[in-house]
Amino acid sequence: MTQPRISRRTVLKGLGGITIGLPLLEEMMLTHGWGAPVAEVPTRAFNVFFGLGIPAPLQEEGYDGVLEPLKPLKEKLLIMRHVDQVRCDEKGINAHYDGASGAFTATPPNGEAKSGGASIDQLIRRTVYQDGLPKGMVSTLVAGTFFRRSRVSRYVHSYNPDGSVAATMQERPRDLFDRVFGTIGSSADGDLRKERLKRSVLDTVVDQYKFYAGQRSPLGKNSRAKIATHLERIREFEQRAYEMKDKHPLAPKAPKPSELAHGGQADPGGEGIDMRLGDLVEEWRLMADLYALAVQIDRVRFGALTFLAAGERLRITGDYEYGGRKVFTFNDEKQLGKSGSAGCSHEWWHQFRENKKNEQLRAHIHMKMREVAYFLSLLDQPEMKEANGRTVLENSLITVSTESGDGRHSDPKRELSGIFHAITGANNRFKTGKILNVKAEGIDVYNSMLGSFGVKDRLGPNDREHQQVDKIRA
Repeated sequence: MTQPRISRRTVLKGLGGITIGLPLLEEMMLTHGWGAPVAEVPTRAFNVFFGLGIPAPLQEEGYDGVLEPLKPLKEKLLIMRHVDQVRCDEKGINAHYDGASGAFTATPPNGEAKSGGASIDQLIRRTVYQDGLPKGMVSTLVAGTFFRRSRVSRYVHSYNPDGSVAATMQERPRDLFDRVFGTIGSSADGDLRKERLKRSVLDTVVDQYKFYAGQRSPLGKNSRAKIATHLERIREFEQRAYEMKDKHPLAPKAPKPSELAHGGQADPGGEGIDMRLGDLVEEWRLMADLYALAVQIDRVRFGALTFLAAGERLRITGDYEYGGRKVFTFNDEKQLGKSGSAGCSHEWWHQFRENKKNEQLRAHIHMKMREVAYFLSLLDQPEMKEANGRTVLENSLITVSTESGDGRHSDPKRELSGIFHAITGANNRFKTGKILNVKAEGIDVYNSMLGSFGVKDRLGPNDREHQQVDKIRA
């Protein structure tokens, strides 16, 4: 008896534009006549940005220092040191902005709201999917947890070839949830918000769910159980993103709605805001959970995710723990002995000195790496294994970078040299399990990465001779 074949793009569809993709099921895998699985793995590219950077001397410590949280993933990452982004220096503007604009583009900014050119994810998308992505897919997903708002490239990190942003930034979990799954149509009285708080998106697909999970389902026992678990997970994330008024009796209790500032309130005159570490992590992890789920159900293949903007100004408080140990207690304003912007964690980067302990700075960077690792690890779970036996993390090109190699503004060559970069294997295109001193310009690193995907377009000036960085290739 032959196993039924279900397309990877199979979705559950409901009213009001709801589209709920399914996880990879046994019935979605192609097989040869003798039963061996055939890889059916899409091309994906995502840019992960974290604010304020890692001073180059700290990168030299490898996984024994601030990169420790990435160590569990070290076999699936290529850490690249000595990447030079000095060409992104824009005279009269500090490297918080220049470095952020150059991340994933290797070009300086072009005004307040544009980059100088395309980001690597968008060039790959246009090459691999010249006829467009499959129907019903979010073309580009841009999201993140950030608070510093001036100049768009502080927090947006996916750009079209003309330098315009590739998609609207989703900075609230509710907005990200709706972007991925769609929104419930308005009720008769037109009060969309009230309707949304009363209903779950899963209510609109209940009949289809019953069919796929029931006895008449074309799916096997394992896949039926996987669908049930998948939909329970969606409901859990929805409960976390919304203050649902009419909860399903089996749904988990929703935590309190986010109290974090957004919009103009998040950046009052550039003076910074107070932030409890627990609140920051709770919001970020919900965003990361939703983004990873969107990737898993194949709703998105390209985009960017931001954990804190370039030049972020937060006065963080709270105990920071990792691996069952207390690493540090944050209290930026008190430890700096200043208020306003001068009392923000931002200042620890400006105070970095190679001959000092830099205890506060180290703790902040370690925390950022913990949260970046949190997102990456979501894509490396057993349920993220694809038809070729690798996980989504291994099959995708995920580029992790930041704005600065040294937080001191006195020397752009120092500040925009040694920018931290890490990439995943992209389905065995690049070496992993290594820390390489690439000693190359970012533009050459990025163009070498693009070449591995068959991208003919190149970043940067047309008349510049391209230098291949072959050492990063598998």
